[in-house]
Amino acid sequence: MERPMRLGIAGLGTVGASLARLLADKRDVYGMRAGRSLEVAAVSARDRTRDRGVDLSAAAWFDDPVALARDAEIDLFVELVGGSDGAAFESVKAALNRGLPVVTANKALLAHHGLQLARLAQKRGAPIFFEAAAAGGIPIIKTMREALRGNTVERVYGILNGTCNYMLTRMEREGIAFDACLADAQRLGYAEADPTFDIGGFDAAHKLALLTSLAFGCEIDLDAIFIEGISTVTNADIEAAAELGYRIKLLAVAQRTESGIEQRVHPTMIPAHSALAQVDGVTNAVAVDTDLLGSVLLVGPGAGGNATASAVLSDIIDAAQGVRLPAFGLEPAKLAPYRRARMRAHEGGYYIRLSVLDRVGAFASIARRMAENDISLESIVQRKPESGKAAETVPVILITHETTEAAVRRALDAVSRDGHLSGEPRMIRIEALD
Repeated sequence: MERPMRLGIAGLGTVGASLARLLADKRDVYGMRAGRSLEVAAVSARDRTRDRGVDLSAAAWFDDPVALARDAEIDLFVELVGGSDGAAFESVKAALNRGLPVVTANKALLAHHGLQLARLAQKRGAPIFFEAAAAGGIPIIKTMREALRGNTVERVYGILNGTCNYMLTRMEREGIAFDACLADAQRLGYAEADPTFDIGGFDAAHKLALLTSLAFGCEIDLDAIFIEGISTVTNADIEAAAELGYRIKLLAVAQRTESGIEQRVHPTMIPAHSALAQVDGVTNAVAVDTDLLGSVLLVGPGAGGNATASAVLSDIIDAAQGVRLPAFGLEPAKLAPYRRARMRAHEGGYYIRLSVLDRVGAFASIARRMAENDISLESIVQRKPESGKAAETVPVILITHETTEAAVRRALDAVSRDGHLSGEPRMIRIEALD
């Protein structure tokens, strides 16, 4: 057996501590799989006194992750610090500049700087692995980068944020209002004190940016992603979806279109009978639509110490065995420039909820505006009238046949200008799934 591979682990939070414990508890197993023993030679974290459930006394301690990355005693650098810039970015650059393999779980870092780091990795002959960055413990990176190389990908989509999926599941099952559900998620540790990153859709967007590059062999373009969070989803929307045969999920979607690549993260109605609709709680799922295999679905834990450490370990073993693959499937120079499809050209069905003033001519005006924009309606559901402060209103739900987003927005703008609504129209996209 070769000499030990000496690991430097930057970040000993939930994932880093789990990784260190697993490496200590299953040292022989992982050493056999890697072909050489794996040794935690050095670590970096802010608090030296915290009990992490593992003895790290034999490891050198660095207060600065960048200094750890430059330590001549390590053979591989594991970045679990987090954040798109600062210590995470500088330490990964320092390790790559030394020619060290890098393993990271940092989706924000790669979404913002992935192309730059991939170029540096190629220049220095140092691979960068990031299985844990896109969907926690789900092995989607290896699947797309290796197992599906013979396929052409038309669409990749999925549930990439466990916090949002947990909240939407509880809102549906228990009728809990959004704010109360968020407070529960924070109390249970599923949501941060500042939950914006999760419920605003940004976490899912970072992950989608990486999957898009792998799926379509293109450069990363985080700024091209349309992002809409779940804070506007109401119990009324969820109840209406159930009655119409749908469930609401925060979906991340990237697909090839005639005008370019479309990337979007937003609440989506999906058929209740679809496999993706059955994914509940904090579980994540990623589906890949291909030309040869059809649709491939991977489901599993998207976060958590052991789940994410599982993906990190897989990358460490690959690095120990000498695996050398371009980070995003192709050499950076061969990645195509990202060609953005206009979001408003997106085609599909739409759920529209209106609070219509109960007066003569209102419904005729709405129908006319839809017809003017060539929008065909699949169904119209009129709810029991409710009392508004200004006037009596009637909740109305429209389900359209396939149309463009631009047409729907034009029609709703016109309906609003006509003055027949109380409040703003609510729109949720409907995704066609098998």
